[in-house]
Order: sequence, then C-alpha cells, then structure tokens
Amino acid sequence: MIYQQFCATCHGVNFEGGKAQSLIKEKWLFGSVRKAISENIEHGIAAVGMPGFAAALSDEELGRVTDYVLSIQGTELEARKSIPKRIETELNTLRVEILVADGLQVPWSIEFVDERRALVSERPGGLRWIVDGKLDPRPIEGLPKTWYFRDAGMLDIALHPDYEENGWVYIANSDPIGDEKDRQTPAMLQIIRGRVNGYQWIDQETIFSVPEEEYFASSMHFGCRMLFDREGHLYFSSGDKGIPEDAQDLYDAQGKIHRVYADGSIPKDNPFFNHPTQYKSIFTYGSRNVQGLAQHPETGGIWATDHGPMGGDELNWVRPGANHGWPLATYGINHDGTLVSERAEYPGVTSPARYWVPSIATCPIAFVDSELFPEWKNNLLLGALKFQEIRRLVLEGEEVVEEEILFQGYGRVRDIKFGPDGALYALLNDPDQLIRITPYK
Repeated sequence: MIYQQFCATCHGVNFEGGKAQSLIKEKWLFGSVRKAISENIEHGIAAVGMPGFAAALSDEELGRVTDYVLSIQGTELEARKSIPKRIETELNTLRVEILVADGLQVPWSIEFVDERRALVSERPGGLRWIVDGKLDPRPIEGLPKTWYFRDAGMLDIALHPDYEENGWVYIANSDPIGDEKDRQTPAMLQIIRGRVNGYQWIDQETIFSVPEEEYFASSMHFGCRMLFDREGHLYFSSGDKGIPEDAQDLYDAQGKIHRVYADGSIPKDNPFFNHPTQYKSIFTYGSRNVQGLAQHPETGGIWATDHGPMGGDELNWVRPGANHGWPLATYGINHDGTLVSERAEYPGVTSPARYWVPSIATCPIAFVDSELFPEWKNNLLLGALKFQEIRRLVLEGEEVVEEEILFQGYGRVRDIKFGPDGALYALLNDPDQLIRITPYK
C-alpha cells in the first residue's frame, strides 16, 4: 500500500494525523480537488515541510495514492456535491441552473457571440460551441498547437468589438517550440486572432508574441486575461512565468498588463511608447499572474486581480504606467515560508485596493451592468479558485467598502460573464461545468 509506505508516518495510519495534519478535514489550504492534491503529493509543500514524491512514485502510483486519499475522506465527493438550486444572499435570492455537466475539458473562458451561441476555450487546446445552453459535441478544428501543462494551455478568449461585422475571435495561447506534449519544451504566451467558420478555425493572425530566442520552459504563471475597452483597445495580461524579477524589467514582456489596438499595433499614448524597450505594448508592470480584467460600466476604470504567492492576492486599479509592485512589495510570502520582500509598500509602487491573506486564488472579475440585478448595480463580482467562490465587492472610488461571499464550494470559478439575457454565467473546474445564475423575482 503506497499510502502506508510513504504517507502514514506523518499523516497517520487512519488519516488521524501525527507529525503532520490529519487528511480528514473540510478546509484544505493548498487545494482540495484532485489536481491540487496530486500536485502537492508530486512536488511537495515546502511551506509546511512536506517533501515531494515525484522521484519515488510513478505517475500511476501518484494517481492511485491521490484517489485513495480522496476516497477515504470524501473530498472528491464534497467537491462534486450537488449545487443547490436556490441560494440566499444579502440582497438577492439566486436561482442556479447547471447547463453543462459533462463533456468540457478544463474550460477556461466563455464569450457569447449572440443570444443563442457562445464559445468556450478548453485549456488542453480546445474551442467549443455552446448552443442554447447545451454543449455541441463537435469540436472546432484547425486550432494552433497548445502547450498544456500546469498553468499553460489555451486560456482566455475575447471577441472584437465589431465581431458581428468582422468575426474576429482572439485567443491567448501557450505557444510551444517543438513537441507540445514535451513538458520541457520552450513555450511562451501569444495572442492570436482568427475566425470560426462553422467548426473550422481560419484566417489566423498573430497579435502579440515574443521572439523565439526568448522562449523558455516554464509552466508557471502565463496569465492571461483579455479585455476590450470602450475605445477598442485590447488589454491582456502576461504572468511572470516564475521569474519574479522579470515583472520589474521593462525590457521583458512578462509580469505585465499590455495594451494594443485590435490589429496588434501600439497606441502612441501608451506610457512606454517612447521607452527604448521593444515591448511598447506595456501598460502597467510589477504583476505576478493577473487572471481577471474588467472595466467599470460608469467610470470606465480598468481593474485587475493578481494571484499572490502564499497570501497577497490583489485587486488593482489599472492606470497608465503603474508599478503594481511584484516582487518589491507584497502582502504574501513564498510557499517555502521565506520572505519575498520585507515591504508591503514601496516608493513608486501603487498599493492594491484590496488584498487577501490567506490567498483566495483570485481569478475572473465582472462588473454588474445587468437589469436582472439592479441591487448589485456597478458592484464587482470576483471568482476565486482555492475556496471555489463567487464574491460580491462594493467599490467606492478606489476602496472596497463591502464584500460578500455569494457562492462557495461547488467548483473552482474560472470565468464569469453576463450573457445577452442578463443572466450570470460561470465556468467551473473540478468539476468542469457551466452554470447559469438568475435572481428569483
């Protein structure tokens, strides 16, 4: 028995705990779903002194011990428990419908192309149609190669503001050099656009990429969220790819929020347009792994969520040329317990409007501008991965004055969007589902 040989000494023969915590618990600080537990067993958790077992166990053995942990203490069942059809919140009673329960593979982003149809990206490299709330079984073909490993894969999608006229679909993709199935292949974030003709991806163009000599093998922190603002600028985020100091380097594309025109050209009023960097698309810097971007429906302000390390998730107001501080200033620490920085504030660094310790694993955000939810008008909804939440934040200027957890424990919230019908749609991982949320009236 693998568990008894490698795990029982610390966690107890019957999971009762010993040198380490019991594995029978409701709240898992380092992730409760199968993927998170498997990666923790494989790589260890330095912050609590847990070693990794990648060298001692095969992939099959890692899977077996993960399944055993889940089967005994029920985490997998808890993670997949039925979503309630009715949820009470402070201002609304919510109706929840599961639209797609099977068939999606790690969905990452959803975009509605009209009242009946939506496109969904899948991190392993897929693009799918949702029609009338149901998954079309036929996948879209002709997509580019995607390096799918940990944070890497096919990530966000966005539609051109004039999509109805030109049909442009934008994809944030982990572009590999060589074999996309090789975990050591160099890969970097690219932004491409193309059109979907029925079930075929056509007319592909590259909007943003880095030179091939800058590609390297790291599956950490690709970002990437995209947003078209009211003026038609395309914002997109690039993660630091596990090299924190690159986020402060204006000669490096990583750890930034970029702004370009829809065709990839650079606006002359970008803050670093006259800087000698080749990456004149940089709009802000000092980010770790931004996976949420949204524009306030009234003020037009751009907001972003950034993953901290262990603690220090952030909500930031995105202003031209701002330095968001990573890794000079942070409220988090490294996963091995060491300091990233002794400073939470730093000269020239823009402090976050809100930060979370411990981390909640901030991901998508969306401002409420739907007639179905007048009580939430201009509130910011935030999806979180770690505790599988949707939160409602009330903003006054740059300050978060109220925060409410609306939804918790039914899947990692990867994307949230308001549809043409005004309903709130959420893409979940572990389990992979699409749900629809409306108020009871």
